Amino acid sequence: MRRYGPSDGQWEQIKDLLPGRKGHVGGRAADNRLFIEAVLYRYRAGIPWRDLPVCYGDWKNVHRRLRRWCESGVIERIFRHLAADHDNEYMMI
Repeated sequence: MRRYGPSDGQWEQIKDLLPGRKGHVGGRAADNRLFIEAVLYRYRAGIPWRDLPVCYGDWKNVHRRLRRWCESGVIERIFRHLAADHDNEYMMI
């Protein structure tokens, strides 16, 4: 399912913008990359949340986390950061 996830280069661009990273105040996310891959898989495959493959974890938790990140501005911060890159690589994410 890796084809739905970000490339290593794309991941390097966003990993330090995410909450729960090492050295960040507050709780630590178990695996931010897996979460990002789950969200991208869901939207790129065009499936309902309930059909998210189990390998990404419980769909309810993924959905809840995405909602929290949207409400707190994390997703907007990621896209603003990627949009500043003039080669438009963010369009692939």
